[in-house]
Amino acid sequence: MIRYAAARDHAAISQLVEQAFGRPAEARLVEGLRANEDAMFELVAEEAGEIAGHIMFSRLWADRDELYAALAPLAVRPKHQRKGLGAALVRAGLESAPQFGAFGVLVLGDPAYYGRFGFSAATAAQVASPWRGRPAFMALALGEGAFDRPLSVAYPDAFGA
Repeated sequence: MIRYAAARDHAAISQLVEQAFGRPAEARLVEGLRANEDAMFELVAEEAGEIAGHIMFSRLWADRDELYAALAPLAVRPKHQRKGLGAALVRAGLESAPQFGAFGVLVLGDPAYYGRFGFSAATAAQVASPWRGRPAFMALALGEGAFDRPLSVAYPDAFGA
């Protein structure tokens, strides 16, 4: 079951994210985005009463009137990985993002993985950011023309970029 995360889930999410990445940096990112009110929304996947997966979308500052989001991080407990749970979270997140006003989404991740959902480095080519030009820096338009012209974005401080 995929649902929006609640405050009661925060401790379990932190544990899950640290376990999935094998280090605390990404869990601190999630906590920092929440603390600075930069989180747009979070989803969790539950399996047998346990939080097995988590995805966060946060707001970006752009030089346009439209709202852009960063997808980060996506985490699945190791014992639940490679079963489609991460993909289900990405799909559910991308379906929800327009309801929160997102016009486009940026991600820094594996091109083979995120390419399955329509993300591409070519789409992100006109986006000025610290990761511009890296194959892992990809974009997905949720609204028509979201990445058709140059765009500058700034990430929340929690990203450290």
